[in-house]
Amino acid sequence: MKGYSRRSAAAAAFALLLAAPPLSAQAPAQGNARDRLIEHLTSLARVQAAKRAATVAAIATAEDARLRQVRVRALLDEMIRLERVTGPVAFEVTGRSEEEGYRLENLWYESLPGYRVTANLYVPSEGKGPFPAIITQPGHGIDGRLGGHGFAVNLARAGFMVLAIDIVGEGERIQHYDPEIGASKVGRPTGEHSMAFGQALPTGGHVSRFFIQDAIRGVDLLMARADVDDQRIGAFGCSGGGTITAYLAAIDPRIKATATACYVNDFDHLLAPGGPGPQDAEQSIPFFLERGLDLPDWIEAAAPRPYAVVSTTGDMFPIAGARAAYAEARRFYEILGAGDRITMIEGPGGHGNLAPIAPKIIGFFNRWLKDTSGEPALQSIVTGDPTRLWATPTGQLVTSGGGETLRTVIAREAPQPPEVPQGETAQARLERLRIAIRDIARTQVAPGAPAPAVTEAQAESRDGYALSRIGFDAAPGLRVEGLYARAATRGRRPTMLFLANQPQTALSAPNGLFERWTQAGWNVLALEPRGAGGTEEAKSPLTGDWTLLSLRALLVGRTPIGMRTDDALAALSWLATRAEVDPSRLEIYGVGALAPVALHVGVLDPRVTAVTSDGGILRYRDFVARPLSRDMAEVNLPAVLTRYDLPDLIAALGPKVRLVNPVNSVGEPLRPDDIAAILPGAPRPILRSPRDPILPPPSR
Repeated sequence: MKGYSRRSAAAAAFALLLAAPPLSAQAPAQGNARDRLIEHLTSLARVQAAKRAATVAAIATAEDARLRQVRVRALLDEMIRLERVTGPVAFEVTGRSEEEGYRLENLWYESLPGYRVTANLYVPSEGKGPFPAIITQPGHGIDGRLGGHGFAVNLARAGFMVLAIDIVGEGERIQHYDPEIGASKVGRPTGEHSMAFGQALPTGGHVSRFFIQDAIRGVDLLMARADVDDQRIGAFGCSGGGTITAYLAAIDPRIKATATACYVNDFDHLLAPGGPGPQDAEQSIPFFLERGLDLPDWIEAAAPRPYAVVSTTGDMFPIAGARAAYAEARRFYEILGAGDRITMIEGPGGHGNLAPIAPKIIGFFNRWLKDTSGEPALQSIVTGDPTRLWATPTGQLVTSGGGETLRTVIAREAPQPPEVPQGETAQARLERLRIAIRDIARTQVAPGAPAPAVTEAQAESRDGYALSRIGFDAAPGLRVEGLYARAATRGRRPTMLFLANQPQTALSAPNGLFERWTQAGWNVLALEPRGAGGTEEAKSPLTGDWTLLSLRALLVGRTPIGMRTDDALAALSWLATRAEVDPSRLEIYGVGALAPVALHVGVLDPRVTAVTSDGGILRYRDFVARPLSRDMAEVNLPAVLTRYDLPDLIAALGPKVRLVNPVNSVGEPLRPDDIAAILPGAPRPILRSPRDPILPPPSR
């Protein structure tokens, strides 16, 4: 993929800067900004989880438990926004074979119009049915359902019909498959899921709705078969498949027995220091903790139907968390008089090591779907040539003419731009957008609120300016740092709040940004962006290292844009109190991922007299419309397209806004014609070489 990312546009502006002498007497807060933010978000999660735990602990009667289930299902429906498809399932059997102890059908079916799911159906050889049936879903692996072939065969030989499906992004459903490399250009399945999450997030709801829809239509397919006992359908999945299995069981009452493996835990353990952190994109629902939910709710929503929590003691997800979740869910079952219907199956080894406990899992389904006992020994199955299990001619839907991709489905279902009230005044538009920003970005700080208590270290003299380190608490224990350069000229001076992801120590280098701007008569506060520095696991080079951090924030009801907007609003309140600051020339400059922050701040805060967006994206709808985008997590917003888009903010700012080197959602520079199409009637943007090492001071 050609071009450069939003980050590289900003990085180029500082490529030639050298680190300045250290501010020896002005030590920054402990840890980098990312570590501090993670600690803050963890503390919020802990408070929210404790509040929920108290609510669940207060449940004492069966009526209490049923009321809790009603509330949980309502919340899940609101957050996921599942839209069920009804009627006969369109499908095609593409291959049949007779195997030892079972018959095999290779097939695909549509979970949404034109959107296909690849699958294998394992039919027991003995008897004509109707058979009890189990829908199985694989973990996060490139092989998809083929990785569970051996277990499916064992279930079929034990007398169960098995529908094994590919989760999207795996097996034959790789969404961004590149025939030239024979793999996904995005990377592993969790990278594909992260890409889909970012594409779906601005439309509203949660990407898991598509995963759940796949499973529900799989159940519909089973229910329509005469050789299936439609009152004896179970569900099984491991890891990522365990997640969707838990979702399915909670939402679809036709699932009569459920076993979820290597998934059940609680957020107290997942998010604790040293824990694995938030789970993957389809496993982390925005506002889940904020709305009073936790992972045991998935089990409790399925009560009193039989449930097996399957865990391994050496899993990366703490066994203590699995045991705690099981203990809570068991108490819930007992209140409903169904304590014998929930069990925990533990085994040795790491994540997904199910072979030692597979007999117990089959035994669980024997008991609840066949009314028989017995834990048959696991038979070793050799998969052999995987092509005999393919449901498509090429082994991939996208290269077999296999209908729509998830991205095209998301784009098709994306909301249209909201209607603008007829005759709306400019001021009314501003107020409407301000309300929308507070709702969507989840901002907490009000423009014009009292200035935070800022600590300012002793200033050091530079060439034509004084430099000091400042800091304030954005929340208890959450320190925000900044460097403040005051021009040596007397009187009130125009002042810039500068937001960028670059190390602040480079700003005071010779011929650096501070020197250039203060020589032009400006004061500059360079604020360290919340969450900057450090890194976490990148699910894909395209999705960037904010993927997990943004999930962590969204779980507790925060957004990256909203948190950084809050910090900028607080900093502006402090600047407005300074004697050297001219309140009629208070501007904000955002670079790269901080450019959308500057636009949000400019609309929210009437004190801002000018806004510069440098190297920033111009619209969120590109995340939905383009097949791929880069680094969405750092700037994305849930359901933003239901209320506004960045062109709305730019139009509301009018002559206040200055656009420099805007880019598309892949980070490629936009041409003037492209910009004019996105922003008709907007001022002509400034297009400078991305290799320019120094941002010029605003010419105002």
